[in-house]
Amino acid sequence: MNLTRKKSIVVGALLILSIVVGILSIDPVIDKLDNLANISIHANSIIIRAFMQFILALIYASIPIILYSILKKVNNGLTIGFLVFRIISVIFILIGWMSILFLLVLSQEFVKSGSPDLSYFQTLDNLLRSGRDLINHVAMPLTLSVGNLMFYYILYQSKLVPQWLSVWGLIATVLSSVLASLLLMFSVINIITPIYILLALPTALLEIVLAIWLIVKGFDLNMVNTI
Repeated sequence: MNLTRKKSIVVGALLILSIVVGILSIDPVIDKLDNLANISIHANSIIIRAFMQFILALIYASIPIILYSILKKVNNGLTIGFLVFRIISVIFILIGWMSILFLLVLSQEFVKSGSPDLSYFQTLDNLLRSGRDLINHVAMPLTLSVGNLMFYYILYQSKLVPQWLSVWGLIATVLSSVLASLLLMFSVINIITPIYILLALPTALLEIVLAIWLIVKGFDLNMVNTI
């Protein structure tokens, strides 16, 4: 088994792992409003989910690094762009991860204070939640989508995978990341609603199919050798 084949298997496994970790990182306690006291009660589960976000950031950063030596032969400029925008999106994930820990600390202080000034804590709670939502559901997906558009264009250009997969990736990125994020930014839709999930579905399905393809078949070695 050559190095390119090994890399395709690893990336396929990471894509599947990213979906699993992404689902595990969703925390209904954090996403509910007016539950500042409950956050500290569920501290352990929140820390576990925050850790899942940290793992997700590592996965997102690993994929372009693993693929760099292959993709740069096709289009070095876009490959660097893919890597840079992935790193920026990872930074946003880590900021979102830290905001969860800040919310947990705020909740613990809220409980310790006994009869606190509710408006003070509520203001901080709203600021942290709003900032986290903008980062996790607008800034990060938009940044990630720019890198993904570069990635799928490189795949389309190189024919390392079937072109229908690359076209699917380009379309799904626009629908799931760009459109959904813009609709959230302008308050047309809300987070974790049927419309939001429907928009995210094409990308989720794509990543599963792409992951299976990379694990089972890998990159087209004929195309790799001609690059």
